Amino acid sequence: MKLLIVGCSGSFAGPESPASCYVVTAEHEGRTWRVALDFGSGALGAMQRHLDPMALDAVVLSHLHPDHCLDLCGLKVMRCYNPVKLPDAVLPVYAPVGAAERLARAYGVEAPEPLGPYLDFREIGAREPIVIGPFVITPVPVRHPVQAYGLRVQADGAVLAYTGDTDLCDELSELCVDADLVLADCAFVDGRDDAKVGVHMSGSRAARAVVRATGVRRLMLTHLPTWNDPDVCREQAETVWPGVVEMAQPGVTYEV
Repeated sequence: MKLLIVGCSGSFAGPESPASCYVVTAEHEGRTWRVALDFGSGALGAMQRHLDPMALDAVVLSHLHPDHCLDLCGLKVMRCYNPVKLPDAVLPVYAPVGAAERLARAYGVEAPEPLGPYLDFREIGAREPIVIGPFVITPVPVRHPVQAYGLRVQADGAVLAYTGDTDLCDELSELCVDADLVLADCAFVDGRDDAKVGVHMSGSRAARAVVRATGVRRLMLTHLPTWNDPDVCREQAETVWPGVVEMAQPGVTYEV
């Protein structure tokens, strides 16, 4: 399984990176399967440098904040008006409850305008596995101000644990156990955001989450807003995590 970081900027697109969007790929039944995890602001443009968005097999949303889903409006335009359409133009979008209505409000001006039938919204549930080609993706509820899930992605015998947006919670151990790579929210900084709970993790909080889980092999920090210093976030994680702390880099593909 491979992981492409399309965008990893926290809360809004930054000058070097779109907001949250990650594409996992794996071979299955003689072809490459591609699933996008989140589709935040700025993602659609950057994605085209690496792959044709029309070639996606599905999108899975961790939650419905705009920095994780808003570019689905542009994807609807691409799939609706592209003069060279695929035989099956309907793209499954697995998302928390209310996603179709939420994106219809974002797309419409005078009134909500549905993104279907080109995007087929399918509601996800806690711990209900989603099977997409070679991928088994299990949503695990996490701690955020809105309904939010971490996504445990399994394929090719490897496990990617994507926390989405979350603060420390017991469910992160369930999400991250035996993960080959944990892609962890790091929107906060110790000493500045300590009093804010129930929203995001800092580097040290993310590291505590993976230390509490057993069998985690790699930790990668993501979702850094532009005002965070990546070196500070890494150093704070290194005070807890005994291994190398990796930083997500936009446009880079990693082997999981």
